[in-house]
Amino acid sequence: MQNYLIKNILVVNEGRIMAADVLISDGRIEKIESQINGINTSFVEINGEGKYLFPGCIDDQVHFREPGLTHKATIYTEAKAAVAGGVTSFMEMPNTVPNALTQELLEDKYAIAAKTSLANYSFFMGTGNDNADEVLKTNDKRNDICGIKIFMGSSTGNMLVDNPNTLDKIFRESEVLIATHCEDESIIKQNLQKIKATGRELTAADHPIIRNDEACYESSLYAIQIAKKYNTRLHILHISTERELQLFTNMFPLKDKRITAEVCVHHLHFTSNDYALLGNKIKCNPAIKAPYNKEALWKALLDDQLDVIATDHAPHTWAEKDEPYEKAHAGLPLVQHSLSLMLHYYKLGHITLEKIAEKMSHAVADCFQIKDRGYIREGYWADLVIVDLNSSNIVSKENILYKCGWSPLEGFEFPATITHTFVNGYLVYGNSVWDESQQGQRLKFDR
Repeated sequence: MQNYLIKNILVVNEGRIMAADVLISDGRIEKIESQINGINTSFVEINGEGKYLFPGCIDDQVHFREPGLTHKATIYTEAKAAVAGGVTSFMEMPNTVPNALTQELLEDKYAIAAKTSLANYSFFMGTGNDNADEVLKTNDKRNDICGIKIFMGSSTGNMLVDNPNTLDKIFRESEVLIATHCEDESIIKQNLQKIKATGRELTAADHPIIRNDEACYESSLYAIQIAKKYNTRLHILHISTERELQLFTNMFPLKDKRITAEVCVHHLHFTSNDYALLGNKIKCNPAIKAPYNKEALWKALLDDQLDVIATDHAPHTWAEKDEPYEKAHAGLPLVQHSLSLMLHYYKLGHITLEKIAEKMSHAVADCFQIKDRGYIREGYWADLVIVDLNSSNIVSKENILYKCGWSPLEGFEFPATITHTFVNGYLVYGNSVWDESQQGQRLKFDR
């Protein structure tokens, strides 16, 4: 494989920015020094002057739709979009078709990724009301699988888990991280019935009223109560409300937390005011809500109540989104633009570059105990991203790589450009040139 020497770059890592040279050899970071000279000609030199080097982003929540829903997306198409956006590793959800409710079906997804994914990958084991024993076999694969996913709210197929005995058993006996989608189904149904009783036509603006803060809070509270009962390692996905924040703490370092939380880029960017313009384009579960929630989420992220940033990348065809509100599918395609969006907020003064690296790389690696990734450290895998903060780019249909071909961010101008993405030391994407000769690797975990 080709080896690289990145010269004169600003390295964003572990709470500081420093000028350095970085040597990549045999897929890993061999050396980080202020100056590296005398390297033989077998190393390709990249001039990083004026640019920034980030650890590759790790997205802990994506839906890449394969198998079974490949009219929307495939692991190949969405992993390629991820790499173009600086995301070098992903963890994918089990609500594909068939749902990943057995160990065999789960391994089928790993086999697809091994052949087609340009990014590193892991897949969550799926749960239903009647497969607890199968789910708990994941305990024996704790170093090979990112975790168990429980939908405590609506989902695709047979994946709503609302049986208290099932939940109790899995929370009690799981030895790996449990990630939850928390929305209370009974509250959502009551809210929907109330609005329908008015007789008016529903629109996307009704979505945060139907899937309101109470539905999120009550479900998150329930999950936390069970987790505390058994000291379960719980990670609650896509927090969207100010009210839920009281359930999380910043009193402990992340590595000592048993209960952690994620925020997604769309809940940090959009508010309910945007439904008037974007409608079903920003319909997602949990819903994008009133502006005060966005403000609270930002504060909690910077104060470390919220631990990681992700996307919940969930592509649908335009035909599936362009239905009347009740039929329109919920979910946004975002993985190509998550890092760029956070760099936009850096330029606005909302967040530092160091905090972006922490929340999109370091903290995800720590939260899931990922082996040898998430940091720019000697000996770690060279999952690296070069960013030019002086080169803007505009989202358009011509440069969107999602198979669905659209984005809620179309027309948005980002103030930075991702110029290079290395995955396991391979320069997969460099100045819009692709090298697809190598696939990503299965993530490993130190548990």
